[in-house]
Amino acid sequence: MSEGPISAFERLNSLLIRAGHKPLDPIQASRFESYLSLILRWNARVNLTAIRDEEGILSRHFVESITCARALPAGIATLLDFGSGAGFPGIPIALCRPEIDVTLAESKGKKAAFLQEAIRTLDITAKVHSQRAQLLPATFDCVTLRAVDRMELAVQAATQLVRSGGWLALMTTHAELPKLKAAAWPEFSWTQLVPLPGGTDRLLALGVRVSDSLSTRR
Repeated sequence: MSEGPISAFERLNSLLIRAGHKPLDPIQASRFESYLSLILRWNARVNLTAIRDEEGILSRHFVESITCARALPAGIATLLDFGSGAGFPGIPIALCRPEIDVTLAESKGKKAAFLQEAIRTLDITAKVHSQRAQLLPATFDCVTLRAVDRMELAVQAATQLVRSGGWLALMTTHAELPKLKAAAWPEFSWTQLVPLPGGTDRLLALGVRVSDSLSTRR
């Protein structure tokens, strides 16, 4: 008797184990499976992500974002996902680190609507800021950036949204990292680089804010 097809959450856990990470628990895995279904449904009519197949979403978006969520330092209470798009890494962070109050900043209306639907469907406590992140009146314990347009300019803007002693988390490549560090200079000290699964080039860079020079923002 042949076995049935392998579920999405089984494939995701297999990818995590292959990358040297512990698998998700059944509740988390089920919610990631719901997230995947939502992305595939919306991607048919809204260009959420260029990676449109299940395996690509699981292996690139989900595994990378889960790696980021688990690598973030303890003690982070508030986090901004700058230019969230389809919710990476902000929604996986909300799913894996429920103690963190996540804000998803996305100025494109259709993507912001998707994020609102994802929050409702997945029953997470994140919120959506549907304007440019620079307009937020607050600072955060951590700001994440991944695949944001005009990344260097985005990093410059993001630095103003990190509180003193807070974290900037950049998901990027070895080749791009020096330019992004320069964009954040001199307020940040870079404490560690975390390899991201799926290749030798991509990484998570974690920088801590060591300066209080927050321009005019309070």
